[in-house]
Amino acid sequence: QVQLVESGGGLVQAGGSLRLSCAASGRIFRFNAMGWYRQAPGKQRELVAAITRDGNTHYAESVKGRFTISRDNAKNTVYLQMNSLKPEDTGVYYCASDPVIMSMLRGTPGYWGQGTQVTVSS
Repeated sequence: QVQLVESGGGLVQAGGSLRLSCAASGRIFRFNAMGWYRQAPGKQRELVAAITRDGNTHYAESVKGRFTISRDNAKNTVYLQMNSLKPEDTGVYYCASDPVIMSMLRGTPGYWGQGTQVTVSS
């Protein structure tokens, strides 16, 4: 069992930066792929970034060059550094985990966090 708790969301002006953290509890964190999804009101949830157990990363085209996902297995934590934020980045950001990276990429991870709100003002 894996439990995920996000933090670091908030209000920021366009062009600013924010760093999200996801603290994981469980026995298999080191062996799982981790990811960040986001959902805006009235929109479908979408994968923003993912990282494998080996540190290979995947990004949505809309955030490439602006967002960076990383993990610290010693701290059981995954991060999402968000730079050059835009109003369209606004939404609830969810941390996710799954043993198989394909499950993450297809949108069906086995574990979800509760979400943290990110609001980018113009």
